[in-house]
Formats: sequence, structure tokens, C-alpha cells
Amino acid sequence: MADGKRLIGHAGAVLLRQCADRTGLMQALAKVLPSSTAAGWRERAGVVVQLAIVIVLGAANMSEAEQLQLHHRPLFGPAASDSTARRTLAALDEATLMKIAKVRARVRRQVWSLLHLRPGGFPWLVVAGRRLTGWIVIDIDATIITAASKKAGAAVTFKKTFGFHPLAAWCANTTESLAMCLRPGNAGANTVADHITVLTDALARIPGSPAAKILIRVDGAGATHGLLEHLEALNTTRRTVRYTVGWKITEDDEKAIAKLPKSAWETSVHQDGSLQEGYFIAELTGLNTREGRPEGMRLIVRRVKPTLTATKYPAHAGQASPARATASSWTCCTARMPASRTGCAPARRWDWTTCPPPPGK
Repeated sequence: MADGKRLIGHAGAVLLRQCADRTGLMQALAKVLPSSTAAGWRERAGVVVQLAIVIVLGAANMSEAEQLQLHHRPLFGPAASDSTARRTLAALDEATLMKIAKVRARVRRQVWSLLHLRPGGFPWLVVAGRRLTGWIVIDIDATIITAASKKAGAAVTFKKTFGFHPLAAWCANTTESLAMCLRPGNAGANTVADHITVLTDALARIPGSPAAKILIRVDGAGATHGLLEHLEALNTTRRTVRYTVGWKITEDDEKAIAKLPKSAWETSVHQDGSLQEGYFIAELTGLNTREGRPEGMRLIVRRVKPTLTATKYPAHAGQASPARATASSWTCCTARMPASRTGCAPARRWDWTTCPPPPGK
């Protein structure tokens, strides 16, 4: 397109295919997918890998997938037809999907071991300028995918659009997708069962997860008693689990915020630890209570610059009434964090902040 929008570079396609080959993923998939010695048979491992690559390159349907493969034929050989791709996907029953999951877990374990050996070591996340060495960070979030026609599972979403509402878990350390729950468009945003299912699948994909240190980050959709209880129950004598979860601000929260002295507010910081001028955070732990809250959980509030909507309609976006004169708005989260001085207010871009220690610390 002349405006340069909606363009996807194809240069990385070769790297993706080489990654599948050199990590042993292609060979391992070939052992669990259907095979045949019949003339004209296409190895299903190659079909699956090529489908994954063309999806990354922007393919949105079988026809586009075939056309992109034809475009890359000099690199990857003959393209699999759309009918071959459909037969390959149709043959992926639950038993085969479980085998593929085990293959991916085995390959991931090998790749992560190699990451530890590289000069920079494993990519431990930096949060508020502090390196969380030894912690695996999992982000859980849902997204809306619109559909132009009445496809299977497409429905009206809570945002009044039409399409799908999948829920996914990502490893922030390596930016890879760990698990995904494909849901219809009318699926609930804060469905406990779906969050637990995705989290369980994600933990099963992490090498050594039964004895790992894991930080789980969820937005306001995770502010349910069922999920919080499940997160607490994940802690064992070998595994440590900490989390942050957003919540929708209430009138009681606003009253608690009004009690905060000016000295309680600290300037928030960016992911790299630099100050985020104009944004502040404070601790609400001890000033506000939430029924059924797990013991030891902290309440953190973040004061942010108002959006245009919040300025035009002061009661919108959870704006705290005591501060309407300054047109501030608030985001809140609960936290069970790796370090006593680290907390967050989960902004959309995962822009974390630090907060003062809890009262009495």
C-alpha cells in the first residue's frame, strides 16, 4: 500500500523455518503427526510449520496461506494446497494435540537451556529498573479479533464488535506464546474457569515449573476470588508464585484514596527504572479492605494523567471524586510481588511502577 500501513516484512520467514529445523522441532513433529509412503504425500510436519510461518506473514485464510507459500517456493519448495492444509488440521484430534504440546515443551526446554549458555544469559525481565533474576513472568490477557462474516464461534463481543474473544498466556521473558484458549466472541472477560485453564496450560509449558519462581500478571479481568485463590494454591515448598491483578475502582477505594497524605505519593517509574513524571503511586494496604482478600496481598493505586474522555466526563474511567478538581484518574492493582518494594499498576503496555513499603515495614 502507498501509505506504508498494514505491511508485513517477509525477511524473517527464513529465520523462522531455520529455527524450526535447527531446534529439532520439525523432526520431532514428524514423529507424532500422520505419515505415509504413498506417492504425492506431503509430510504433515512441514505443512504445520509452513502454516505457522505464513500466519506470521499475515495469512488470514487457507487461500492466502497457499498464495504466500507459492511466493516463497524458491526457498521452501512446493506449496501445500489449501485442501492439504485443511486435511492436516482436521486430523489434529485431542490425542495428537497433546503429543504436539509435549514436543513443543521438549524443544522449549532445549532452547531455554541454550539461552542460559549465551553471553547475555537467560533474558530475565527488568521491572522498575530491577532485574528479576530467576523469575519467569507470565502475562495473561484476552483480546478481541473481529470477523467480517458469521464464522464458527463468531459473536457479538462485550465491546459491541463482532468476532472472537481468545484468552492467551505469554512468557514475558522470551515473548513467546505459552497457551491460548480459543473462545467465542461473547465469552466473558473475567471467566474464572478460562483463566485457570490457560494458566494451567502455560505452567505445563514452562521447563521446570514445579520448582520455579513465577510472577503472573493479569489485568482487571483476573480480579476474581476464584482466580486469586487458585494463584495462592499454586505455591508449594518448591515453587514460589507471586502475582499482580488489576481491579475496577469502587467508591470505597476513592474514600481510601482521599485519606492518603501527600507524602504517601511517590513518582512512578518506567520499566527501565527512569522516573515517569506526572504519574504517582501509593499504597492503600491498611486503608481499604476487600472481603475475601488473600492474606498478605497489597493494594496499590496509581494516579495517571486523565484521558480526553475522563476530562470531558469526570465520572468516567474510575476517576476519584476527591481529586476531580485536578482531573486525575486512577488505576489500581493487587500485588503479591517478588520484592517488598516492587509493585505495579498494570497499564496496557505493562508499564510498571514502584511503591513504598507496606505500613509497619
